[in-house]
Amino acid sequence: MKKINSMYVIDDDRIYHFLLKNLFKQNGIEINSTFFNNGQEAIEAMKLHKDENDLPDLILLDVNMPIMNGWQFIEEYAKLKDRFSKCAIIYMISSSNDEVDINKAKGYGDIVKDYFLKPICKEDLDKIFVS
Repeated sequence: MKKINSMYVIDDDRIYHFLLKNLFKQNGIEINSTFFNNGQEAIEAMKLHKDENDLPDLILLDVNMPIMNGWQFIEEYAKLKDRFSKCAIIYMISSSNDEVDINKAKGYGDIVKDYFLKPICKEDLDKIFVS
C-alpha cells in the first residue's frame, strides 16, 4: 500500500461521504479523512495550514459541486501548490462519463492522476491505494 496518511474528500454528496467511509472500512483502509462539500472549503483549509504535514497526501475530487467545482478547485490548487513542498495526489471521481470531462482531467496530467466514475469500487481503491 502507498504511504498515504491523510486525505481530503471534496464532494457535495453526503450520501457519497457515508458510502465512501463504509467502503474504506470494508476494505481495511484506515486513513485520516477530511470531508468538504465544495472546493472553496478545501482551498480555505489548505491556506490555513501552517504545518505542511497537515496537508493531504491524497485528494478525491468531484467535478460538479456548488460554490467551487472540481475544475475551479484545480485552478486554485495549482496556484497554491508551489507554496508547499508536499503535493497531493488528486483523483477526479465523478458521475459524469462525459468525454469532455474525462479529457479535461487528462489535460491536468501534472496535477490529476486519474479519473474514476462513481460509485468507486474495490478495484478503484486498489488502483488508488496499491498501484
